Amino acid sequence: MRTLTAYRCTLLASLVCLPVFAETVVPLQGQTQQQIQQDVANCQAQAGTPTTSTSSHTGGRVRGAAAGAMAGAAVGQVRANDYDRIDDDRKQDYRQEKAKNAAVAGAVVGGSRQRQERRQDRRTNEQASSNASAAYTSCLQQRGYQVTP
Repeated sequence: MRTLTAYRCTLLASLVCLPVFAETVVPLQGQTQQQIQQDVANCQAQAGTPTTSTSSHTGGRVRGAAAGAMAGAAVGQVRANDYDRIDDDRKQDYRQEKAKNAAVAGAVVGGSRQRQERRQDRRTNEQASSNASAAYTSCLQQRGYQVTP
């Protein structure tokens, strides 16, 4: 009978923990079902749930292209003004070509930065999740439970 109750408590504790940490909790000091639920809830609150990054890394290519186009247009304007003997249509073509090339380069750089930021966010989220899981496990072990992944 006592083994069956411990089994039920273990099953209940593992189901309660499943959504957050997916670990099995076994009471070692004869804790009641109510005590197990309370301890699990307290340890989850103490460990905190891992937070995901809310920063949105979208539009990096577009922003890069826009910044590049503006920079390219400015450079093209300065350089086109240096040549007084060239007709206005050629100057305009030169400025547009410079802006287009800079926009392409800006899109590449913006996309690269966007990917780097996403990778960094992923690493940060994985670390936060690992830290929360370790804190949760430690809390339950201190309260007299065996925690297995």
